[in-house]
Parts: sequence; C-alpha cells; structure tokens
Amino acid sequence: MSISPSLDFKIGQMLLAGFRGFDLQDNPIVDDLRERHIGGVVLFDYDVPSQKYERNIQSPQQLGALTQALQKTASARLLISIDQEGGKVARLKERYGFPPSVSQQELGTLNDIAKTRQAAATTARTLADHGINLNLAPSVDLNVNPANPIIGKVERSFSADSDIVTNHARVVIDAHHRAGVLTTIKHFPGHGSSKDDSHKGFVDVTQTWSRAELEPFAKIIAAGQADAVMTAHVFNGNLDPTFPATLSKNIITGILRDAWRYDGVVISDDMQMKAIADHYGLETALELALNAGIDMIALANNLTEYDAGLAARAFGIIQRLVQNGKVSVERIDQSYQRITRLKARLN
Repeated sequence: MSISPSLDFKIGQMLLAGFRGFDLQDNPIVDDLRERHIGGVVLFDYDVPSQKYERNIQSPQQLGALTQALQKTASARLLISIDQEGGKVARLKERYGFPPSVSQQELGTLNDIAKTRQAAATTARTLADHGINLNLAPSVDLNVNPANPIIGKVERSFSADSDIVTNHARVVIDAHHRAGVLTTIKHFPGHGSSKDDSHKGFVDVTQTWSRAELEPFAKIIAAGQADAVMTAHVFNGNLDPTFPATLSKNIITGILRDAWRYDGVVISDDMQMKAIADHYGLETALELALNAGIDMIALANNLTEYDAGLAARAFGIIQRLVQNGKVSVERIDQSYQRITRLKARLN
C-alpha cells in the first residue's frame, strides 16, 4: 500500500529556488532539499547581489558534479532548471567550456528551421549531459517593441510574427524532448510589447499589447507541446483590471485552465522581481499567486540581496496560508499532481 505524501511534502514540491554555491558542502540548500522537500532549483552563473560571476557554474565537470549531488540529496526527483535561451540569455557560456549559442532573434531572423533545430539540439544535449532537466526556455514573446529593454533589446524574441515564433519554438521544444529535457514557454500572456523591465518595477502593457501575443502560447498548448508555462509580471488591463498576470486568476485560471484546457504546470517568474516585490509583501503575493493557479513559485534569490532562508520563509508562509484557510488543501493538491505528472515524464 502506498503512503500518501504529507501536505508539507506537497508544499515543498511547489518551490523552485535559487541558491549560492559551486557544490553542496555546508550549503543551506541541503536543508531545503531534505527537510522542506523543494521541488526544483534554478542555476545561474552570475550572482547579481555580489556582482560576480561566482554562483553555480564554473566548468562542465563542476556542473555535472553539482547536479548529481543535488539529485542525490533531494527527497524526490528534482527539477534542475536554467535559463539557456541562447545569445545574451545563456548561463552556460563558452568562457566556462560550454558550446557557443545563438540568440532566438538571430535564429528567427535567419528563419531556417534546420539551423534552429541544430542549435536547439546542441543546447539540449549540453543540458542533458550536465544533469539539467528543465530549460526555462523558449521565450515565445513577440518582438513587438524592439527597444523593449528585457525582450527585444537583448534579442530574446524570434520575431514579431507569431507564426515564426511558434514554428521555431516548437522545433526548440522538440529538440529538447529528444534529449530528455523539459521546456518552459514564457512569458505568458506576452511581455514583448512592454517599454519597461519587470525586474525593475511595475510594467503596464495595457496600451501596447495585442491578442496576437497569445497565439504562440495557444498553438503550442493546443499541439500538446507545453511542458510548463511561465507567467509574466506584466499588468495587462485588457485581461485583468486589478492584478499583474502572475497574480491574476482571470489570466491563469480563466485563459490557460478554463478557455484553453491546459492542465500542465504553471511557473511564476521570479517572485522577487520588483514588479511584484515593490507592490506586494511576500505573503500577499504568494496567496494571490497560488489562488490564481500558479503551481511552482520561482524564488531565484538573485536580485538586490541574497537570503539563504528565503525558501524556508516561503515554505512557512504557504503552510500558514493553508492552516488559516486562505489557500485550500485542494489547491495545493492540484499543483502537486501537475508537478508529479511533469516529473514522471523525466523517467
């Protein structure tokens, strides 16, 4: 007879946490893995608070040892994630001994599916070979505003044309699946038209966004290729007059779940980004995000300051939210089931 996992175990599985360290020796993340049962980690090469390239990635050999140690330490199969879009958004860089990568914009401009497939296959193999099983990519934002500081300007969008974005993203996803790596389409419901960066503050796309920005998400989900969807912290008054997308039940449950019948994992963008953190306390943000339909809470722990106890704090907050009846046990169960199904695809 199988024993049902505890509520605490299920809550822990909903956390995707960033941490410091090239290895796990005397590393506080070990307690998060063993005692709080966190479901995933996110790796970086650059540590923003210290402004040094000293975070999780030194070399291929070191990275392989780290991911192996993480899996051995975790109390269940761990999602080990990274932002490896290519070009300027690549944590595995040539300087550390990894293959070169090209940006999504470069691939979309070439618009050669064979070249995109080849580039994606190299990326996917590199991730798989070094124990990374979830790429927080591809970005399927449309390049509506090329001067957009967080999308267009850093070459993260394949194109302003939704068909080009969809076609190339599907090839990227397929290449990852062939290597046994899961992917994440982002940033739902579209960050490509923004004039501002949600890392730095409130971003309102109400006047610049169009429904075409939903098309790549809708088509990839309809094709059954979406492993996970990452939300944007943008405020979009067309879709919700009150909350940014990550905290919006109208957007996450209303569009993804109800209208599109998507029952896969939804991951928040980093909850410490200022678009959220400057306007909501962590407890309020977690309550809204979970009730909106978010399954995994991303806590990158890599912005203005580092907090070794961040995952523990979020874990405790979610426990209290459930105890106080502000988040239902059923809501936790839904997310746990989705996360479990996603992880089962890694075996």
